[in-house]
Amino acid sequence: MEELFSVETNSEQETMLFAEKLAGTVGKGVVFTLTGDLGAGKTHFVKGFAKGLGSKMLVTSPTFTLLNVYDDGKYPIYHFDMYRLSSKEEGEELGFNDYFDLKNLDGVVLVEWPEQVEGMINCPHIEIKIEKLDGDKRKIIVGSKT
Repeated sequence: MEELFSVETNSEQETMLFAEKLAGTVGKGVVFTLTGDLGAGKTHFVKGFAKGLGSKMLVTSPTFTLLNVYDDGKYPIYHFDMYRLSSKEEGEELGFNDYFDLKNLDGVVLVEWPEQVEGMINCPHIEIKIEKLDGDKRKIIVGSKT
């Protein structure tokens, strides 16, 4: 990953506000991967991002459904949680690799736990790494991966 910049937030609200502002800078056809420990704030990041694209839908972690779609904003948001998958082959069997074809992507993809499907996300994408600091403080590292 080539680090582009990082920011520190002091609360869940600040993490969501950062993601909301970031969403306002992207168009459709962009893939984001979200890495970080359990409880780091990946889903809160997605909540802010969805708000930034104008979605008013309830954003929840798709841990058991694997994919949530929020389609009431500027672009559809495809929110994946790959935590329960064990390989890229498992993701491919579910047809998820179609979402990483940037030429045909009609929205934005956000993938939590991309390391579970290592090798499946081969398109250029933005990597968001969220590190827990003290209390609710987080360091968010934004990078690009080709």
